Amino acid sequence: MSDPEQLPRAVVFGCAGERLTSEEKDFFARTAPLGFILFARNCRNRPQVRRLVEDLRASVGRTDAPVLIDQEGGRVARLSPPVWRAVPAAAVFGRLAAGDPEAAHQAAELNARLLAAELTDLGITVNCLPLLDVPVAGGHDIIGDRAFADTAEVVADLGAAVLSGLLAGGVLPVIKHLPGHGRAAVDSHEALPVVEAPRKLLEETDFTPFRALADAPLGMTAHVVYTALDPAQPATTSQTVIDQVIRGSIGFQGLLISDDLSMSALAGGLGDRAAAALAAGCDVALHCNGKADEMAAVAAAVGPLGEAARERWLAARARLEPPAPFDAEAAQTRLQDLLVQSSAEAP
Repeated sequence: MSDPEQLPRAVVFGCAGERLTSEEKDFFARTAPLGFILFARNCRNRPQVRRLVEDLRASVGRTDAPVLIDQEGGRVARLSPPVWRAVPAAAVFGRLAAGDPEAAHQAAELNARLLAAELTDLGITVNCLPLLDVPVAGGHDIIGDRAFADTAEVVADLGAAVLSGLLAGGVLPVIKHLPGHGRAAVDSHEALPVVEAPRKLLEETDFTPFRALADAPLGMTAHVVYTALDPAQPATTSQTVIDQVIRGSIGFQGLLISDDLSMSALAGGLGDRAAAALAAGCDVALHCNGKADEMAAVAAAVGPLGEAARERWLAARARLEPPAPFDAEAAQTRLQDLLVQSSAEAP
């Protein structure tokens, strides 16, 4: 695989619907993206999702092509009832941690292990979780109950539990949103957040959970400007933030994926956004909405995985192991017992 022509392109794409069109199959075959990401629009039932996952991989001729999903729980769940389990939001585990940290850690790990079982059943190999953002007063609710807690230490502990549970179940975790989205006062889907906190405060709070889980195999950037780090560019397109903070101060050395390029926080055309993210130090560009014209622009701006990115991807993939024996029914019962205990003890 030393020939660049044999390397997958440094991009992850979404697709438009529940089945691939012939145009999508042709496009993915020509452009050879590293992998794919699924959303609710792509997921109707188990047989349909399994078929879609198989077709996505077949389109690029790689049975190991990663298929990602954001199955966090709460309001961010691409797989939803009644077909799939109702997954608790992260804040549920944070509330349990306030009274019983050990029980909360166990519950978060059990939930992640159940998530992994549900995803591997469909052929999905990457979950964009855990979210390690630490929310603050005045922050936009785009994070809200997606965060475990407003204390960096609790976020780090529960994030570690999720990391462990996903890996034990044969699913690669993605820590997000590096180096921290909790202070953003606007939704980066809609506008560019600007955080003016001093670096010392960011180091002591926002960066702490990411530093604690810096050995994670995959990470995702934040479309957020931190004026104390780079007053001009959001983390996704800032070489300063990626080199000095994400790779430097935080010490993350895994595969770095941009957040979705189609979000309104980023400026310029889709090709320009992709090129800027990769030039800044992202290993892989992410484009989610499945719009053909946007994907074509991104593909035109993105080449094959760089050598460092390839090594990071191979290192991440090497951490995928067959799931250990697991009794999902017993785990679900234990998880419900722990969460009921949390509700009973809440003031």
